[in-house]
Amino acid sequence: MDRVLDLDGFEQVARDTVAAFPAPFAALARDVALRVLDWPPDDILDDMGFDDPLQLTGLYDGIPVTEKSVWDQPLGPDVVWLFREPILAEWRDRGDVALTRLIAHVTVHEFAHHFGWSDDDIASVDRWWE
Repeated sequence: MDRVLDLDGFEQVARDTVAAFPAPFAALARDVALRVLDWPPDDILDDMGFDDPLQLTGLYDGIPVTEKSVWDQPLGPDVVWLFREPILAEWRDRGDVALTRLIAHVTVHEFAHHFGWSDDDIASVDRWWE
């Protein structure tokens, strides 16, 4: 069984995952901030309509590269959020995947949104849940 990682350990796995992206994706990921918290903030849960914080393992907050325009005036960088406690809960519930693999999966999923992929697009190539 994997050991439970602290916030720094989660962030390191996520950063290693991003560092391993193929060149075109790595370049697109370079300007995205990565934030790892134990729990999703209440304002994010409220904005997304979630009552249970365990429902949200990660989030991409920004404008996908396929929708960006030179006219956009960002107030800050795009952000990929990872939420440690919901990821740990999913890992414990699943019991069939390494924690580092689950962290990497959530990281890739959220960055895929930055690259312009929808949940349906991601599901069509990532059969994670089967």
